[in-house]
Amino acid sequence: MNLQLDLNSKTPIYKQLVSQIEKALRDGELKPGELLPSMNDIAAEHGISRETAKKAYGILTEKGIVLPKQGKGFYAADSNSGRRPQVLVIFDKFSVYKQILFNSFAGELNGVAEVTILNHDQNIDLLQYYLDKNLDSYDYYVIAPHFPLDAATQERVVKQFARIPNRKLIMLDRLLPDYPGNYGAVYQDFENDIYDGLVQGLNGRFEGSRLRVITLPASLYGPQISRGIKEFCQDYDVPVEFLSSAPARINAGDTFLVLNSQLDAGLVDLARNIQACGLQIGKDVRIISYNESDMNELVLGGLTTVSADFKEMGCIAARMILDKQPAKVHCPFRMYRRNSY
Repeated sequence: MNLQLDLNSKTPIYKQLVSQIEKALRDGELKPGELLPSMNDIAAEHGISRETAKKAYGILTEKGIVLPKQGKGFYAADSNSGRRPQVLVIFDKFSVYKQILFNSFAGELNGVAEVTILNHDQNIDLLQYYLDKNLDSYDYYVIAPHFPLDAATQERVVKQFARIPNRKLIMLDRLLPDYPGNYGAVYQDFENDIYDGLVQGLNGRFEGSRLRVITLPASLYGPQISRGIKEFCQDYDVPVEFLSSAPARINAGDTFLVLNSQLDAGLVDLARNIQACGLQIGKDVRIISYNESDMNELVLGGLTTVSADFKEMGCIAARMILDKQPAKVHCPFRMYRRNSY
């Protein structure tokens, strides 16, 4: 085992020791049952104190990574000897949907792994910073690759993901186009999913109706979702109109699809405007919202949604860790029909 300690680094020496010994065991450089250098040997070879080496070995012992044997020294533990996998989850933004997803993910793991959660806020520099700090510290990296879709940013995204060994990587909620390797992924297909979700709500309900879509131009996947909506409307002869806010004038027979969020001001404005026009939601005017949560059972007396199954997304990702079997899985997407439609 070749330890490379940087005495001038801002990272404490004992943390460098812990990180490098963990990495050596994960990478197979250090075999289970192999005798580690003694604390005195490490101190003498690298010009550090014995107490520093002792602190590192103490942490490794607590984590179950090394096993002390009285009078013999420290031995590398078997990777299956009880140490819980370390999992780093990096979302783009924390929202009610990410909370649902994470709760499902953590619940499925049921304490088998230690999970740390961060947010990159769709900032590639922040993702790079997190990987710089944590690249050798975790067994799995579960990351939502939601970043601006321009070519330059996506090229940087691919470079950052390429730093993570495939066996440790699980992409969450989106699949990077053409990214190679035997990694895990549980993803939405935004363009085709919205098409299929709307098809589930046909049953004659769009006859004599126009679809009015409320979305924000800055929405990350708005263009992809809009293409799916346009294709659906063309195939099923449904008139469609795209809006950036709730219109003041609403007619009986209108069907609204709200893409931003079912609990934001846009939905409140839409409900108020429908009421001001003397119309009834679910009878005269229909509303469908994008993304599902338990709150939808109460909103507007029951809000219909089209959504990925975020609970199932979390479960699938967790099972890849539990079973150690990465796969690329399209997450179920469906319409949840309630009184608003």
